[in-house]
Amino acid sequence: MTNTTTLIANNAQQTSASGLNNHQSALKFITCGSVDDGKSTLIGRLLVDSKAVLQDHLAGVQRQGETDLALLTDGLSAEREQGITIDVAYRYFATEERKFIIGDAPGHEQYTRNMVTAASSADAAVVLVDATKLDWKNPHLALLPQTRRHSLLAHLLRVHSLVFAVNKLDAVEDPVLAYQHILGALQSFAQAAGITVRATVPISALKGWNVVDAHAGWCGYQGPTLLQVLQELPNTPADTALPLAFPVQWVEKFSSSSVTSQGRRVFWGRVASGTVAPGTQVQIFPSGQLANVAQVLDHARRPKDVAAGTSAGIILDREVDVSRGDWIVAAPTAAAAPADDDFGDTPAAVPAWPARRELNTTIAWMDDEPLVAGRVYWALHGHRWVKAKVKAVVHKLNINTLAEEPATQLDPNAIGHVDLLLQEAIPAAAFGHARVLGALILVDTASHKTAGAVLVN
Repeated sequence: MTNTTTLIANNAQQTSASGLNNHQSALKFITCGSVDDGKSTLIGRLLVDSKAVLQDHLAGVQRQGETDLALLTDGLSAEREQGITIDVAYRYFATEERKFIIGDAPGHEQYTRNMVTAASSADAAVVLVDATKLDWKNPHLALLPQTRRHSLLAHLLRVHSLVFAVNKLDAVEDPVLAYQHILGALQSFAQAAGITVRATVPISALKGWNVVDAHAGWCGYQGPTLLQVLQELPNTPADTALPLAFPVQWVEKFSSSSVTSQGRRVFWGRVASGTVAPGTQVQIFPSGQLANVAQVLDHARRPKDVAAGTSAGIILDREVDVSRGDWIVAAPTAAAAPADDDFGDTPAAVPAWPARRELNTTIAWMDDEPLVAGRVYWALHGHRWVKAKVKAVVHKLNINTLAEEPATQLDPNAIGHVDLLLQEAIPAAAFGHARVLGALILVDTASHKTAGAVLVN
């Protein structure tokens, strides 16, 4: 496990240089874990102690003379009635050093799909561990299934940073012993699962210890508070080192149609991978037409090179038929001729992002109807819709261990390996290689409900 002090030292210079209070450095993180581990209370404590809650809002969550911090995030009437989190609630706050976007993910197993949705776009995950629910006197204690499940799901979804927050240690007899044993169990689990953990912090969300303000020496812990750890976590790195891939979201025509030196349309979207700059040779998918980039505009319409993760407008050097849902990708590269080729034939160019119709995927199933072979769904890749047929359910993942188990269908909230056949080829890549090109969603053709989150293997 990464030493927290080293983490902060390594990131301090980079964070300072990048300018902390811009939109790029805002950290988007989720809180997850088992039911009643204190996730909503923790977020409430972060908001209150960082002075991010107005007094009238704070007065509205008083219960019997005391502040119920969990009500600051549980906004649905059903959540307040049942005292549980059902849907993901997002809250925003900022310190002098950084801005934060928090997602409060539900802990119930039946709402695993909500947690997956929140984790798919998060930079970090804070997994809460309730010390009072564990056999903390046992040095070989077993973690709760949801602690393991949410940690593994965050790892599967490539959440860049994972932090364990051991909560409610103020409610056990020997907090020092409890923290030592729980820390050992978390380290063993993370090592076995191949998960890199940024920090493990003992906290009391109810009392505020080690959340925003330090409680020196408590549990024998001398490290930074949870907020200090979060302030130094890096954002998820964009796929800037990969070839250009740009999904077209909107086509804008110039107000003046008299320009003939370049194309008269701006193609807007967010760069999925690589960097786009004037002079870049590109290919349009699916038409295969080639062109050069004449001009690149940033989100404020200023001429500027734009890298992955940032919105851009692209103007080509000539008129090319491009519509919403098309991709602008790096032009194919020439392949080297085989050494034993006596005829000197020119080999076919190699596309930067080869198109594929058959996909081996991992799917987090969200629909109430099970996923079975033979069903047809709409698949959304970038901004392109294609029909997708389920060829086979290969395996179901045990979401406590990620072990593969035989299966013929995926039930709601299940995750498994599924083979898909698309009606049209798309420039898909492995999710582990390129996040945007490796992600799709499946939508039911009749109900139009989002049915599954797809990661390309």
